[in-house]
Amino acid sequence: MKRFLLAVAALCSGIATGVAFAAVPSPTPGTLSGYHVGAVYVAGVSSGGYMANQLHVAYSGTFKGAGIFTAGPYDCAQDSVYTAQYACMATFQTRKTPAELEQETRDRANSGVLDPVSGLSGSKVYLYHGTGDTTVAAAVNDDLATYYRDLGANVVYDNASGAGHAWVSPLGPVACASTAAPYINNCGNDPEHDMLAQLLGSVRAPNTSALGGQLIEFDQNQYVSGGSAASISMDGHGFAYVPSACAGGTTCTLLVTLHGCKQGYSYDSIGDTFMKDAYLNEYADTNNLIVLYPQAITQSSSNPNGCWDWWGYTGAAYAEHAGPQMKAVMAMVGALTSTTPPTTTTVPPTTTTTPPTTTTTPPTTTTTPPTTTTVPPTTTTVPPTTTTPAPVCVTASNYDHVQADRAHVALGSTYANGSNDAMGLWNTFTTHTLRQTGPDYWVVADGQC
Repeated sequence: MKRFLLAVAALCSGIATGVAFAAVPSPTPGTLSGYHVGAVYVAGVSSGGYMANQLHVAYSGTFKGAGIFTAGPYDCAQDSVYTAQYACMATFQTRKTPAELEQETRDRANSGVLDPVSGLSGSKVYLYHGTGDTTVAAAVNDDLATYYRDLGANVVYDNASGAGHAWVSPLGPVACASTAAPYINNCGNDPEHDMLAQLLGSVRAPNTSALGGQLIEFDQNQYVSGGSAASISMDGHGFAYVPSACAGGTTCTLLVTLHGCKQGYSYDSIGDTFMKDAYLNEYADTNNLIVLYPQAITQSSSNPNGCWDWWGYTGAAYAEHAGPQMKAVMAMVGALTSTTPPTTTTVPPTTTTTPPTTTTTPPTTTTTPPTTTTVPPTTTTVPPTTTTPAPVCVTASNYDHVQADRAHVALGSTYANGSNDAMGLWNTFTTHTLRQTGPDYWVVADGQC
């Protein structure tokens, strides 16, 4: 009934529809189980767009692409709420150029707090920004496009619509050019189709009848270090839409989708509006797509609008592997991909070992006849010389590294034995090269062997 009334209201207000609405299921209490996942992507809007970019950059070995609505480049805010507001939304202050942020990204990656920047090369990116958006200036969104292109990503940038500051969807209850709650606008187009086509390569038409999957409601506290989601401005409630085919064992794609400010489940009376109207579950059913919807909440004066942390309210490492919200989302991703079978995609390990070589000169003995003076036998032996084996380097999936006892798993993420170097999610499609530097001591050595 809600979808029918929205359709009537849209027609009366001049909003183009042309979409058959599907009945979205009510949340079902449950837990995050492991599924057969072949690839992982991330999407988001506004603060969720900034967080989507942070996750993509920090974990480029996991996320194969990103869809971002109205946000700026990686770490634009530089750990400052004032820079966030006046340089990375409005443009009253100067902000770092894309080139400067790209170099910062390389420096951080080289120090190990981000995945190697090479993971962004060839990555699929879809960007959306409307001409009616005065919340995040067009120049800021343009910087995001430049940042990605400079780092080798394959970018599609849709900046021609008249949309206000919003996630744009055929189910949006807000007029296209407006910036108003719940910040889901209808512009008569279908950006979800365009985004998924860019990320996945092709996309099937959305389901227009009753959806066959479940919207699972789970406890986010168990994915946060210390067990308190509220302590890092995250909700106790999280959600994941799982199509029946994925629940039945079909290999599926995972799309992490992050709401914007004032769009979280517990913000005022929003509830599941974003999850229902984002127009992703309809595509999920027909494209074997699991959609994870993490949730942020308000936190007194530091985060009054329930935004994701893209300016540092959870600490200076907010945009790196150690970022509290980043770690929580990655733990959820790890749970959903934890049973990905080794038969999906495995890069067989390659081992190079130089065996020791030993050279021995046989003993030489000189003896005179017994009727004369006997010279005692002298033996000359050249001691064996051994060539020290070259360091062992192995390139394999995270799954195989763990199976071979070169790495271990904690909360769904993989770490090299000995060094504890972060390797991303435990699955069969994230690969790294490890170098052994001592007994049971391995370090990440991507591109170094």
